[in-house]
Amino acid sequence: MESEYTRLLELIEGEIEGLLPASPQAPWLRRFFGDLPVLPGPEASLALNRPARELISRGGKRWRPLLLVLAARAFGNEEGALALSPLVELAHSGSLIVDDIEDGSERRRGGPAIHLIHGVDAAINDANLLYFLPVRLIDEFPGPLELRLALHEGYARNMRRLHLGQAMDIEWHRRDDFVPRAEEYLAMCSLKTGVLARAAAELGALAGGAGSEEAAALGLAFEKVGVAFQILDDAKNLREGLPGKARGDDIVEGKKSLPVILACATRPELGPELARCFAAARAGGIGVAEVEEAIGLLEGAGAVSEALDQARALLEASKAGLGGLVPSSRGLEGLLGLFDLLDPPRARESRQA
Repeated sequence: MESEYTRLLELIEGEIEGLLPASPQAPWLRRFFGDLPVLPGPEASLALNRPARELISRGGKRWRPLLLVLAARAFGNEEGALALSPLVELAHSGSLIVDDIEDGSERRRGGPAIHLIHGVDAAINDANLLYFLPVRLIDEFPGPLELRLALHEGYARNMRRLHLGQAMDIEWHRRDDFVPRAEEYLAMCSLKTGVLARAAAELGALAGGAGSEEAAALGLAFEKVGVAFQILDDAKNLREGLPGKARGDDIVEGKKSLPVILACATRPELGPELARCFAAARAGGIGVAEVEEAIGLLEGAGAVSEALDQARALLEASKAGLGGLVPSSRGLEGLLGLFDLLDPPRARESRQA
């Protein structure tokens, strides 16, 4: 199965590359923007996709577009799913560019945040383009009008939900002394992070021939997988860090991640101490002592390990529930294999050792 994933990921990479040419030419411009009174000059054309290509070229797991293709396969019809797969990856990339501006982040995927290279204006413009550009793929999808309308509705609904989740996250990290309840945090993660996994599974299932109820059920299952993925990232940020981001970035950004919530629930006296660390980290950046102090408080409360345990339990529950959601054993095998991409067995073993 691993070799099949590699093959599909290479094909997905080609689809993404074709969707965002470095030097857009007239046929591409007309495909996505319709008839234009005047074609943009060479400098404007080159600048159009440059910020997005900078981020996308740095890589990523690409598990969301892979999920879309595998969901279509699980319902017996892959036709057109590969061409549709960049829809969720481009939307995800756009959300990362915006997220870094909102959080004041300096690093993403091993390089400077996109707005620090290309300017806030160009970064915002390209991020918004990444939300809208791939919608054209739905218009071109080979299928009846009713199916294309369902794909449009599903994509738009999930993108609205993403922005609701982002609003919750922004409000929370502006307030150093506020810690949400665990159920509020999980709801926010469902909206902000889980929603694109949900969109990938739901849209892929619809493209593969699933009914609306079947697609919604698979989408909900993978929304929970997306939440688990976010919790894993929360914990990894506090331990070894994440690829392309500094260890403890979430402290600087004031993120009320699950380890923070669990620590404060177990030991309420930590609340004022963590609030002090958040404020100092926000003011002084990643190098201040309070970043490591906050991580030490969270580790000392056992909150990082507990968050990892909760994420893995959520993954296992989601995995166990997939059997009744797809009609073929081959389709189920492909979807189940995704779980090891999100939390590789070797990584689990090293953390448990």
